[in-house]
Amino acid sequence: MARYDIIEFSTIGDDRGSLIALEAENNVPFEIKRVYYIFKTQPDVRRGFHAHKKLKQLLVCVKGSCTVLVDDGSKKENIILKAENKGLIIEDLIWHEMFNFSDDCVLMVLADDYYDESDYIRNYDNFLKEVNK
Repeated sequence: MARYDIIEFSTIGDDRGSLIALEAENNVPFEIKRVYYIFKTQPDVRRGFHAHKKLKQLLVCVKGSCTVLVDDGSKKENIILKAENKGLIIEDLIWHEMFNFSDDCVLMVLADDYYDESDYIRNYDNFLKEVNK
């Protein structure tokens, strides 16, 4: 798998509705230690502006849509998340920014470790230095 990639989840459903199960080490390719979600973000606000030294994450837009800029230090790509059955895996050392939030956007993030401020790279020049080591 690439350092970031879209993965698709199986949807189980009938006339009563639909369900997607996210399972660690199964359709989520890591152990889940932290879950959080972002919501009520204004469309003109950008979030993120960081990379992680070690953390792996899965971003799922469970409602609405948003755009995620992913940057590996040599290539940048905008990925639109708008389907609840698809998620964006972001490995370590990928700069990311989220923007273009729809009014109803709920962006859920699953992470393979607990919050650790020392794992963040919040300066883009420092990110480039780390990637080019």
